[in-house]
Amino acid sequence: MSLSATLSRFRERLDSSATSVENVALYVGTGAFIVVGLIAVFYVGFNDMPIAGPGSLGQFVAYASAAAAVVAFVFGRQFSLKDDFIPGIRGAKRHWALRLLDLAAVAFAHAIICLLLWVVVADALERAFQGAVVYSLPSIVLAGVAAALSAYFVFLSSVNLNPLMLSAVLAVFLVVGAFASMLTAQDPFWWKENLSALGITNDLSAFAFNITLIVGGAIVTTIARYATADLERVDRAELRGIRLVRIALVVIGICLACVGIFPVSEFFLIHNTVATGMTVVFAALVIALPWILPSVPRPFVILGWAFMVTIAVLGVFFAVGYYNLTAVELVAAVLIFSWIIVFIRTSSAMASDNPRTDAARPAPVESAIS
Repeated sequence: MSLSATLSRFRERLDSSATSVENVALYVGTGAFIVVGLIAVFYVGFNDMPIAGPGSLGQFVAYASAAAAVVAFVFGRQFSLKDDFIPGIRGAKRHWALRLLDLAAVAFAHAIICLLLWVVVADALERAFQGAVVYSLPSIVLAGVAAALSAYFVFLSSVNLNPLMLSAVLAVFLVVGAFASMLTAQDPFWWKENLSALGITNDLSAFAFNITLIVGGAIVTTIARYATADLERVDRAELRGIRLVRIALVVIGICLACVGIFPVSEFFLIHNTVATGMTVVFAALVIALPWILPSVPRPFVILGWAFMVTIAVLGVFFAVGYYNLTAVELVAAVLIFSWIIVFIRTSSAMASDNPRTDAARPAPVESAIS
């Protein structure tokens, strides 16, 4: 039997059996435990390891878990029958560069989640056990266990990836990245300036903040395509509305990435322009949504208006000096990305309630913004 036939049978078995998926995930975790454990033997040696900081166990665990996450994600995608994250656009003739960008962004997001999560855990433990060290043998075992856990969960996420899972990845990624940046900030009073102050230093805090925005923006552009792909209708007006929503979400994602690419300390005008532009595009999308996409449920439309009014009220509070800029930016960011996540879930529900046959479907989506 050829290798391709063997792989095909293995994929079909995984797709039809949840137990098989769990078993393979355990094998993946075990492999990560063995490989990282062996590397840790040479890295740790017979030395006691600090919990966090440069050259620490926490740093090694973070890097090793990130690498294990990338391998596990790529491996999982090879054995998933969900070729394009959702069945609705399976077989669509999409440019290979777009597909590679989508997979790279989501794989990198999983890796950064693991990296920053273990950094935060190590930092918290360092503060709880000040001055403590970890002996060599426990260090090796803990490194292997952390990598195994990371590979196990990332593999399951990769195999079961769909728009709802992608929204969960986005939420976890943004939360972990934000908390990692805040907890590792050298200036404890950064919040007295603005949220962007986290990204202007040369430490881990700035890296965590900027990379979270850049990769988060890439994920939002990916979501913009997949969340709207199965909503397309035969009606031309509805198709136009879906494409406008897709374009608006892509613009929001690009603006978010640019906020991280252009730190406010070096690119003041560009940084503030893209940050403001993201909010403006969001407001325009919320206002226009009932007209460009009439099939959207009314409760979701009301939710968008409530979010937009809240952001406007916070802006007034900042103008009169009641709130500082950090509070306004933080709440606005939470509301905007909460809306995007809820939109993904709403669009998935709409697609499930209105299934279409292949004959009734329009031509496959060939580009990100068509």
